[in-house]
Amino acid sequence: MSQDVLVLNQNYEPLNVCRTKRAVVLLINGKAEIVVNSRGYIRTPTAKFPRPSVIRLANQVRRPRLRVSLTRRAIFRRDNFTCQYCGIQSNHLTIDHVMPRHRGGAHVWENVVSACPECNRKKGGKTLADARMALRRKPVEPSANARVLFAHYLAQYDDWSPFLSE
Repeated sequence: MSQDVLVLNQNYEPLNVCRTKRAVVLLINGKAEIVVNSRGYIRTPTAKFPRPSVIRLANQVRRPRLRVSLTRRAIFRRDNFTCQYCGIQSNHLTIDHVMPRHRGGAHVWENVVSACPECNRKKGGKTLADARMALRRKPVEPSANARVLFAHYLAQYDDWSPFLSE
């Protein structure tokens, strides 16, 4: 009863992930329908309920535009694990603020990039012009598509992949 279930909006857009128990309650109350049932059944002494993997809500739910959280891993993924100054690919990267924070730079998507330790030391607390360095690509906020938001579930639940395509 504690397995994850993908919840789709009425238009098959991925909304979130809930536990099997919550999904069964939504199904019993008529608020959702099963899209994929690949896990068998839940048996009680008087009834038998399907154990869903993917459900779809009966009514459309409006939600605000989703955003990707600003984390180290998300920055590295956006920059393809590549130093934005020298271009080497590595798993040993640091975060660099293009406009240093002590000079008024904010900690936002447009001001942070992946940098190798050598380039980050070379740039230090200077601006790009002061350090005589250039960015390979302008930093932007990545789009929050379903594949990005639910990527960590794809390794466990391969039957979700048709619903998480772009």
